[in-house]
Amino acid sequence: MRALTALCAAVLALLPTALALAAAGAAAGYPDIQPGLALRFPDDEGSHPEFRTEWWYVTGWLATPDGQPLGFQVTFFRTRPALEAANPSAFAVRQLLIAHAAVSDPVRGRLWHEQRIAREGFGLAAAAVGRTDVHIRDWTLAAAGATLEAHVAAQEFGYALRLERSQAPLANGRGGYSQKGPLPTSASGYYSLPQLRVSGQVTRGHVTRPVTGSAWLDHEWSSAYLDADSTGWDWVGLNLADGGALMAFRIRDRHGAQRWAGGTLRRADGSLVRFAPGEIAFEPGRRWRSPRTAVEYPVAWQLSAGALKLSLEPLMDDQESDSRLTTGAIYWEGAVRASAAGRPVGRGYLELTGYGEPLRLR
Repeated sequence: MRALTALCAAVLALLPTALALAAAGAAAGYPDIQPGLALRFPDDEGSHPEFRTEWWYVTGWLATPDGQPLGFQVTFFRTRPALEAANPSAFAVRQLLIAHAAVSDPVRGRLWHEQRIAREGFGLAAAAVGRTDVHIRDWTLAAAGATLEAHVAAQEFGYALRLERSQAPLANGRGGYSQKGPLPTSASGYYSLPQLRVSGQVTRGHVTRPVTGSAWLDHEWSSAYLDADSTGWDWVGLNLADGGALMAFRIRDRHGAQRWAGGTLRRADGSLVRFAPGEIAFEPGRRWRSPRTAVEYPVAWQLSAGALKLSLEPLMDDQESDSRLTTGAIYWEGAVRASAAGRPVGRGYLELTGYGEPLRLR
């Protein structure tokens, strides 16, 4: 793992204090996501700096010229610490930026993964308002017209990818208002860009190869994503082979049971289905235990979304990310194949959080 720079280490040292202060969210004046939210594009593709937490999450499947499959992830997180906004110091930490990048490589048998953290400002990191344009030094995700460009230069791997839109944004929940628990204010603003067409190159070690594939972008912002009785979530985003797209999630309680759930299906003809909590069911199957953290994850699933019944199988079992240096969490994020009645119907990514210890978004 690339060593953090001195400045990033200093920011990391400030992080526990910032996160402790963030526990008093209401006192910090964080706004809530409210029912009736209406998404506006392209404005909502940019940063929402007044909210506590935000992320731009890109995941996808790639293929090398010889047909070898790879998964990839690049995520930028923005968090607003609960610091005094009136502090005039240029060194006051008003926004923190975090980035995770990974490549799932079946030949290696596990992820290539790196992470970064920096405070916004001083040319080190920023998340633009009004358009997708976020970076930490030379790691970037930015829109150029209808295309997104992702650049990552890590120690052991890297990529330069073009992500071309093929569909309009998919508003999740009720028009982009995505409820995450029993309280209406436990919610996020949430849309996806499914069926992104990918081209570019991936470097692993000293070898750079061209790649093509498909990807999915999730963009969410919230001040109260998980309530006190929620410990983590299971989420999947699938690009379906017929051109459709499916997003489904469940929030788990302290006993591992489903506390809340939701989902969105865009059929191949463009029609939309929004799933209520009772229409989503995640049934865990085969489990895998990490040899590094001893955390056990269910990596194979049966997913029900209304009448749709899918089996999910991972590209490989070891797709665990240890982000304790940045977000403080250990989670499983990996490429999966989806099948229905034994027939392949799509590919996408599965995320499993809160399995080692309860997840706390700060």
